[in-house]
Amino acid sequence: MLAHVTLLVFISWEVSVNRRRFAIIGAVLCGIAASGVALAQQPQFFRIGTGGTAGTYYPIGGLIANAISNPPGSRPCEEGGSCGVPGLIATALSANGSVANVNAIAGGSLESGFSQSDVATWAHSGTGIWEERDPVEKLRAIANLYPETIHLVASASSGIDSVDDLAGKRVSLDEPGSGTLVDARIILDAYGLTEKDVEAHYLKPDQAAERMRDGAMDAFFFVGGFPAGAIAELASQHDITLVSISGDEAAKVTGEHGFFAANTVPAGTYEGVGEDVTTLSVGAQWITSADQPEEMVYEITKALWNDNSRKLLDAGHLKGRQITLDTALDGVGIPLHPGAEKFYREAGVLGD
Repeated sequence: MLAHVTLLVFISWEVSVNRRRFAIIGAVLCGIAASGVALAQQPQFFRIGTGGTAGTYYPIGGLIANAISNPPGSRPCEEGGSCGVPGLIATALSANGSVANVNAIAGGSLESGFSQSDVATWAHSGTGIWEERDPVEKLRAIANLYPETIHLVASASSGIDSVDDLAGKRVSLDEPGSGTLVDARIILDAYGLTEKDVEAHYLKPDQAAERMRDGAMDAFFFVGGFPAGAIAELASQHDITLVSISGDEAAKVTGEHGFFAANTVPAGTYEGVGEDVTTLSVGAQWITSADQPEEMVYEITKALWNDNSRKLLDAGHLKGRQITLDTALDGVGIPLHPGAEKFYREAGVLGD
């Protein structure tokens, strides 16, 4: 009887040990599986350098960042979640604009950024404003986005009705490192003026607008999609004139610089501006480095042009509606990133 009891106790102990052993093995296997999932869901970060918060780059950058993001743990697209790149966390960063973004991409402190088409091409080829610097040969394009309109905003009380009238006036040309400053110099030159002919200031559009409200600024340049927030807010509080850039001088600019095109700001875009205003524009482009992984940029480009992104762009900003796959390659003067090129070939936008 005692032997029988001992045998039962031994069998019970063996079963208990085995259960614990299987439980431990199961826990280890689950941990390995969970670790594998965690590894597969490691976040990837992708920064987009934009411009000042009062311009168009910043809100458009935010829309695109939201469209292409799908952080780890998010619901899949087919279940009503984000339709971005799985595991990607994209962020739009306020920056000083085109030139600063190109420099940051070249230096590796940004994965991507927005730039005017002229600035990107000059930087890649080492021409134009980049003649005195090393070319940024690894600069690559993801997409052309929308036309950037050159705004020349003047206080109605300044008496400025043409670019010629800027002589001797207080004029902000935007910050050093911005594409606006580059274009402002080109336009002044077409009219026979230089920075020395005006009382030049170098401020962001919102700062220049604030000065104008206070009576301390006569005019300022801004390059960006309309309606621009800083100008719209200013026009609601202060009488402004949107100065035309047209005629022989504008033809000279477009003739010498193929990145410029004629553009029109429709009447009523800004309060108090009751007529169409003829001016110039350049393309806003999304650029990156050849060092960025091909597959990641392919997935990002694919996410930019999916149906969900279309809805976000259309609803988020007036310029978002002009960001289309049909115009994605317009005016691109630098090589496409291989990942973007792969997508455009698959989409039939780019021929063999």
